[in-house]
Parts: sequence; structure tokens; C-alpha cells
Amino acid sequence: MNPLFLKKRTLGAALLTLGLLGSGGCTKDYLDLQPRNAASTETFYKNQTDAIQATNSVYAQLQQAGMFNHSLWAMDIMADNSFVGGGGAADGIEFQQLDNYTIPTSNPVITDHFQRPYIGIGAANQVLLHVPSIMMDEAVKKRCLGEAQFLRALYYFYLVRAYGDVPLVLTPASSPAEAASVSRDPAAKVYTQIVTDLKASIDNLPLPSTYKGDDVGRASKLSAMGILAKVYLTQGDMTNAATQADATIAAALADGKKLWANYGDNFKLENENGQESLFEVQFVSGLNGYILDGPGSAINEFWGARFYTDNSTPELKAKGYVVSGGGYGFNIPEKEFVDGYEAGDLRKGPTVFVPGDKYPDGQTQPNKLEGDPNGYNVRKFFAGKLSTIWDSPLNVPVLRLAEVYLIKAEAANNLDALNVVRKRAGLPDAAAINQSVVLKERRYELAFEMDRWYDLKRTNTLLTNPNLVAKGIKPFNVVLPIPQAERDVNPNLTQNPGY
Repeated sequence: MNPLFLKKRTLGAALLTLGLLGSGGCTKDYLDLQPRNAASTETFYKNQTDAIQATNSVYAQLQQAGMFNHSLWAMDIMADNSFVGGGGAADGIEFQQLDNYTIPTSNPVITDHFQRPYIGIGAANQVLLHVPSIMMDEAVKKRCLGEAQFLRALYYFYLVRAYGDVPLVLTPASSPAEAASVSRDPAAKVYTQIVTDLKASIDNLPLPSTYKGDDVGRASKLSAMGILAKVYLTQGDMTNAATQADATIAAALADGKKLWANYGDNFKLENENGQESLFEVQFVSGLNGYILDGPGSAINEFWGARFYTDNSTPELKAKGYVVSGGGYGFNIPEKEFVDGYEAGDLRKGPTVFVPGDKYPDGQTQPNKLEGDPNGYNVRKFFAGKLSTIWDSPLNVPVLRLAEVYLIKAEAANNLDALNVVRKRAGLPDAAAINQSVVLKERRYELAFEMDRWYDLKRTNTLLTNPNLVAKGIKPFNVVLPIPQAERDVNPNLTQNPGY
């Protein structure tokens, strides 16, 4: 683990509204929350330590509510992999609204997901503005700039896929009024900037093999190369996607990357940032309490079996729940998804708990649970009992080498790349390939890694998916609504049609 570069840092500039404000003042006393002796932009960006700390702050938003700690798994329940689960009609109503495509503009999940990336973008903009003028080691400066470029591109990639046209802000605003008056830019323009940032970051970032100690897990050249291939795929630019995926695979293999022989090894604590990882969100336990914006992950608790304890013997009764606080039982795999595994698929066991499966303490997955009529739970990010319930140390992968093989398979219609992934899964070679074949392979290879909704959207199958038609999906649901809270602050933010 590498918690040091992901701990929250106190930066000089307050990030107001969309996290876009520079060092200008603010007249609202209740917004003046920084200690009087905190650094400002005038006093902070002076040396290499400041540059590194500022860069670290850009990563921090990935760990929090709005991104990988609480919001992005909604993209699986909005797709066909899972449903909300939980404890009844009033439990997790914000996720039920997404699951059923009855999404109000006040939904807190879509609000968090709009706001959180912009805080990260604001932090990246500060790095890109101030770090170039700092006298410091040139290699470290280059890396810091590359990290900020990569992360800004990544945040915008999530925003543009979810909301369509979004404000494209590349420099800190000089005043609250300026920050609160931005308008939405065309998605095509946002994608152009994403590609520009990723290409620049490829030039600036080192290979992952060069990172040592606490720096392991930082964005690398391979992170940027692989995400760029995914961006091209999302845009439907199959020529560039295939070329970029091929280059990423070659560079990854040359740098010592390869698939784990065992699929489940991708999701073990001891293998974090390991041989298949190209980029993952870092989590660490023991540093936060009952909060969603600390460095520990809440996924173990939210997805854990709901209040399950086996009382069949005194010994098992004494062991209590299988996760720290009993589990909330959210993000329950759909029966159609579980039934869709091919016979012999070795990915099923590491991905889902099914009735009869054993937990580490000897308890058995039951036939059904509250909110879970089929007795399924996600196993992929199960960490067991922890000292604090929202404090799992398990990282969440953003990009694995296996996905790059699948990008190559789809973009180049390359059967060999597809079969690399199938072979590791214990499946026979596919005899033919098309987008539908690859899409199914992605569904099971990347299950519950928060990617399925985007795949259905970019392949124009979101509105025709039978499971989603049954949920009541409507044509305008190909994008999420712009949060009303943001539109109340900034009337220039137009709403997506239908909301």
C-alpha cells in the first residue's frame, strides 16, 4: 500500500462551486474554513515538496463519495449486472431512483458525481498553473505535470460519459463569480481536450517499473496509454483504439506487466498495483472513521451480505457478521447475470458469492437474504471484518491489462486478443468475433468494476437492453441530469432534455 501520496493535503486555494476557483477572495464567512495560518497560493507553490503535495491532492478525489467510494457502482445497477438490494423500499432510495430510471435532478449520487470530479479538475489546474515555475528536480516536475494531465483527463472522461456536454475549465477562475458562470461545452470539445491531456501525460510520465516505495501506484505512462485507447474506443475511433491498444500491450509486456495466471489474484490485497494493474484507486485502512471521504473504502460494507450471521452453533454465533457492521447488502448481482456465465468460467468464483459458498470464518452463504432473493453477493471487493466498517484497504482497479486486450479485440476485430482473456478464464477459444461477442466478454471480465453502463451506452445497446427496457429506461436516460444544486448556483448550466 502507498497511503502517503494519497492522504488529504491542505492546499492554499479554496475550491468553490465546481472546484474551479483560484486564489481570489470570498465574502462568505461560512466558507472561510481554512485555519488562518494555512498556506495560500501566494505562499504555497515554492518548492518540490509543495509541488508533490499539490499533485497528491488531485488523486484524493478518486477515493471519495462522488467517485469510487460511493457513486460509481451506481453505473452497474443502472446497467444489467446488478440491482440495488438493501433493506427495503426506503433503503438507498437514491440508488433505487437510478436503478429504476426515475432520476430527479436532486438525486445526491448524480450531484456528488458531478461535483467531485470538478474538485479534482480544480486541483489539477492548480498544479498545471503553478508547478512549471517552481525550481525543482526536472524529472519530478515532469512527473507531477504528467500526473495532473492524466487525472484531469480521467475526471473529464467520467463527466462527459455521464452528463454529455460539460463545462471545460482548464485554468483556475479568478473570482467566485467567474467560477459560478461557466457554461457547458460540447462533448466533442471535451473529448479533444481529454486526448490532448492524455498524449501530453504519456510524454511526461515514467513507466510503472520506475516507481518505488510510497510512489508505487501513481499514474504511469502505461496508465495514460491504456486510458487513451479506451477513450478512442468510446468515441468509436476503432483505428486509433486498435493502434493505441497494441502499443500499450507491447509497452506493458516490455515493462514486466502480464496477466495474473489466476483471475482472482487481481483482487487480493497483497497483489495491489501488481503485474496486471495499469491504474487503480488506492485505499488504505486505519486512517478514517465513519465517513465517505477518507482514505478507506466503504465498498466492503455496502456490498457485504446484509446482517447475515450463522447461529447454528455457539461458535458460529459468536463470530457474528461476515463483515464489520453486518453488511448493507447493496449492489446485488442479477440472476440473469449469474446464469450467464459459461460453464467452466473461472471468473465466477472470485466475482460472486452464491448459496453454499464459504466465508473465511466458516459461515455459509444462504439461499436468500433480505433484499437478495437469490442469495447472491459481490465477492470481488470482499475484505471481511475490519476494525472500522467504512475502512476497507482494497484498491479498485480503473484499468487492467486484460481490458486493453479486449479493447484490441473489439477495435481490431482481433480474435487472438480475445482468446488471451478467455484462456485465463478457463474457457475454450472463441471461433468468431464481433462487437457483441467482445461486449459479453467485457461484461464478465470487468464485472462490478463499474464499467458496464458505459459499455452499453457506447455500443448503442443501452436503450434496447431487455433488462433496462423492463426497468423503464427512456431515450433521454443516455445521460444523467445536471444536478439542480449546480444550476441553482449557476443559471448558465442548461439541463439535459427530459429532466
